Amino acid sequence: MAAIWQRHAVVPWRIGRPGTGRVVAAAAAAAAPRLEGASEEMRAAAAQCLDWAPARRCVRGAFAPLLPTLDHCLFKMAPEGIQMEENFETNSKGAEIFWKSWLPREGTATKAALFFCHGYGGTCTFFFEGVAKRIAAAGYAVYAMDYPGFGLSYGLHGYIASFDGMVDHVIEQYSQIKDRKEVHGLPHFLLGQSMGGAVALKVHLKQPKEWDGVLLVAPMCKIAEDVTPPAPVLKALSILSCLLPKAKLFPQKDIGDLSFRDPRKRKVAEYDAIAYTHQMRLRTAVELLKAAKDIESQLEKICSPLLILHGSADMVTDPRVSEFLYEKASSKDKTLKLYEDGCHCILEGEPDDRISTTINDIISWLDSRC
Repeated sequence: MAAIWQRHAVVPWRIGRPGTGRVVAAAAAAAAPRLEGASEEMRAAAAQCLDWAPARRCVRGAFAPLLPTLDHCLFKMAPEGIQMEENFETNSKGAEIFWKSWLPREGTATKAALFFCHGYGGTCTFFFEGVAKRIAAAGYAVYAMDYPGFGLSYGLHGYIASFDGMVDHVIEQYSQIKDRKEVHGLPHFLLGQSMGGAVALKVHLKQPKEWDGVLLVAPMCKIAEDVTPPAPVLKALSILSCLLPKAKLFPQKDIGDLSFRDPRKRKVAEYDAIAYTHQMRLRTAVELLKAAKDIESQLEKICSPLLILHGSADMVTDPRVSEFLYEKASSKDKTLKLYEDGCHCILEGEPDDRISTTINDIISWLDSRC
């Protein structure tokens, strides 16, 4: 699966009768991770229950001023002058969706539009901000959204009731954005990372003629046999997911350290305070397993121009699965790039020069097709 197996303690924040808020906040801060440079209030905010969107939005607001100061190339070397816009829109299903855009500098012609699908637990308002700005600086309009239940969008944190339903939210939101005047008539590309790779593939399979290309970074498109639970366990999980769908009971491994090759960047990732880092909810786990199996059965139907980028040392999503995808896809225009010694987070967790190379590879691929 994606960068899925992480744990993070939940500590209530600012609850109880009047006058207790400061005491509870102090206790929460003591239990929260010691985020270097963060105030006691920020650490307390990071430790509160983020089950619902209003709390996540408050926490994001508290951390936003700190992000440009973080010691990471995606923040420190982000291009200036990029036009940005943030929006909340209620869709036809009644879900309030957060989405954001990064457009080229004023006076720069827009070559195409790139639509991002984030990974499990992730958001589009942290590391991807830096990636989006670099791609926008190269002349592309970049759009990203948080799925229901993730980031700043509506829904129970980390809960996927239906993977196909989540994909339908993505299709509706991005279909509306494609009609905006700044990108209407331009080529449209999908970029999916980790679990977002599965989302992008499902979008493409549902809309095979609507996209001019699909770019995948360490995609989840097949669960490797050595990490697939045995059949009896899968059956038990499926039954439990009907009885306790929202329960955080799925057995997990802590692979946060495995995802980042650069340990300093791993520390920076802790500041993505609204990422979902608890045990996986049962229904979510079952839906991800079902989605991967469904995608695997349809790999030969993938016909869009295809770019697959993967770290050769990825221990979260198997690079051999990307090779399998490359072989099975019927796309006539397909490219697979494996980065030697690269871990799962090749856009965020590698040395600075490798991160730049990976982003430049995305831009070069787009340039050659626009």
